[in-house]
Parts: sequence; C-alpha cells; structure tokens
Amino acid sequence: MRPSLVWLMAVAGAFSVANLYYNQPLLGDMGRTLGASGGALGLVPMLTQVGYAVGILFLVPLGDSLERRRVILVLCGCVSLALVATALAPDLRVMVAASFALGVTTVIPQLLIPFAAHLAEPSQRGRVVGTVMSGLLIGILLSRTVAGFVGTHLGWRTLFWAAAGLMVVLGIVLRFTLPAQPPLASMPYPALMRSLIHLARTEPVLRLHAVLGALTFGAFSAFWVTLALYLQSLPGHYDAQVAGLFGVVGVAGAAIAPLVGRYADQRGDRRLNALAIAVLLASFGVLWLLGHTLWGIALGVVLLDLGAQANQITNQARVYALRPDARSRLNTLYMVTYFVGGASGAWAGTAAWTRAGWPGVCAVGAAMSLTALVTVLWSSRRVPAQAPAT
Repeated sequence: MRPSLVWLMAVAGAFSVANLYYNQPLLGDMGRTLGASGGALGLVPMLTQVGYAVGILFLVPLGDSLERRRVILVLCGCVSLALVATALAPDLRVMVAASFALGVTTVIPQLLIPFAAHLAEPSQRGRVVGTVMSGLLIGILLSRTVAGFVGTHLGWRTLFWAAAGLMVVLGIVLRFTLPAQPPLASMPYPALMRSLIHLARTEPVLRLHAVLGALTFGAFSAFWVTLALYLQSLPGHYDAQVAGLFGVVGVAGAAIAPLVGRYADQRGDRRLNALAIAVLLASFGVLWLLGHTLWGIALGVVLLDLGAQANQITNQARVYALRPDARSRLNTLYMVTYFVGGASGAWAGTAAWTRAGWPGVCAVGAAMSLTALVTVLWSSRRVPAQAPAT
C-alpha cells in the first residue's frame, strides 16, 4: 500500500463525494431559477442523500463479488451522465429526479474506503482509512466553497457541467493507477443481498456504530443544508459564496483524521466516540448563542466538523475490523444507515428552519447529538468494544 496510492484514493474520494454537496450553498440561486420555494427546495438535498443511501445499498455490495476497479470505472461514467442531467434541469421536478440519480451513482467513495482498508496492513488500517476519510471530508467541505464561488460568478449550471467533465477525467486516471483486485466473495447477486441481513443480525458492534453515525451525520446535515438560507436572512444578506467559504473553515477538522485513525488502531474502547459526540453537541450550543455573528458561526463550524470527523473515523475503524471478507457489505450497512440519518437531518433541518428559524435548526442538531451521546454511554457495558484486528 504505497503512500501515493493512499493519497490518490483520498483525492478521488474528495472529487467524487463533492458531487453530493454542490447543491447546498446554491439552493437559493437554484430556487430563483426554477421558481421553487425554500420548503420545496429541501427535496433537492434530501433526495440526493436518499439516492446515495439507495446506491450504497444496491451497488456497493458488488465490491465484494466483482472486481472493484471495474465497478468504480463504470460508476464514474454514470455519475457524469447524472451531473449533465442536473445541469440541464428545466424545473424542480427534473432537478429532484436528477439529484436522486446523482446520489445513487455517487457511491465511488464507498468502494474506495473498503478497497483501501483491504490493501492496508492491519496495524495501519485506521491510519489509512483516516487518510482516505480526510479526503472525503475535505471534498464535502470544499465542495461548498467551490460551488459558492462558481455559482456566484458563472452560474450554478456551469458548476455541474464542470463537475461532469471532472468525473470523466477521474475515471481515466483511476483506470491506469488503481490495482485490479479479484472478487473476495464470489456469489450471485441475490445471495449477496441476503447476506446483508445475516450481517446486520449477527454483528452488534456494526449496529451500534451505524446508529451513532446516522445520528451525528443527521446533526451535521441539519446545519449545512440550512446555512445558505440562514446567511441570506442575516442583516448582511450574505450570498452563496460566503456560505461556501465556511467550508474552508471546516477543513481544520479534516486535519485530525490520520491522528484519530492512529488512536483507533491502538484502542478498542469508545471513549473517543463519546468525546467526539460531546464536541458535536457543544458546537450547536455555540451556533445557537453566537450564530448571529460570522465569527460565531465559524467557531461552531470548526467544532461541528471536528466532532463529526472524529466520530466517523472511529466508527469505521471498528466496523472494518469485524469481517475482512465482507468489508464492502459491512460498509454498505453502515453507510446506508449513515446517509438515511443524513437525509433525515436534512429534512428535519429545513422543516425546523421553515417553522422556527435558526433556533429550530440548532435544536434539531443538538437533539440528534444528545441522542447519540446517550446511546454510546448506554452501550459501554452492553455491546463489546472490539479492537481492530492485528
């Protein structure tokens, strides 16, 4: 597992996962073009996340039964077509359908992560996963910055055209750099899908960390999906470019990913989960009390991304240690739950914004974070904390 290959996977994950989040800082601009209101616009990010969960459920398990590189390359082409459809959308209905298709096909990162975990030495798996995950988080955060800048100066349709071209180039690069990998569990597709039920029933560690991931990503999404709308409502009437710049602030959280991964390699307990979720909960207190200022939002963003990233790396280090022959399927079950939580948080955040404004959004995020914290503390004596395989 060469360091250059690890970083290539991190960059590929960043470019591909960014497709899911370009629409969030541009919702106001897209709404004006398509003639849609704030409440109806919430369907765009929500259906993107739902589509991603569907793609993870039905496509990512193929990483165990087919050659992973080939699956990744096919998906690069499919994502490009979905981005073109998004750029051409004439109204909200087509935009929602294209966003769902974009989510379904943008599952390349969820094939790259178990790919990297499989290639890494067991003693370095947490660090490798943390590095690839840092790429994903940077892609998630900077996608908003890029979208805000390009959308403000060139229009939101131009952004999606450029993203489609980028995915074509990425597919070409991956074709000549990723190693071919024989299938790890050759079985018919129906049997592959049935095995997901067996894994969900027999792995309590997987179930616990999937719930923790869903709750924390729901809180994360509730904030980010409403940030652009909130900034427009402030006295400064800040545009999508300002909303995107907060993604740069959040990159500080990505820098801790390899460090968290190293700690997860060494320990099997859940103290890091509890600490990370507590930081996430504190971020919503900061956003509620100080969110009327840009510096207060920036402080909240740093805490939000720090907590969400640390919790995510710890969760995945635990999950990938369970069954080496089923890492794509374990990742499927974890990430489906994770993004269903994200979609729920996106919906709850927009609903709270419509009915209660910014305090409602902060209440949604705090409630989901607090539920996750209670869950991890409750589980400390009931679910075994399995250390990574060495």
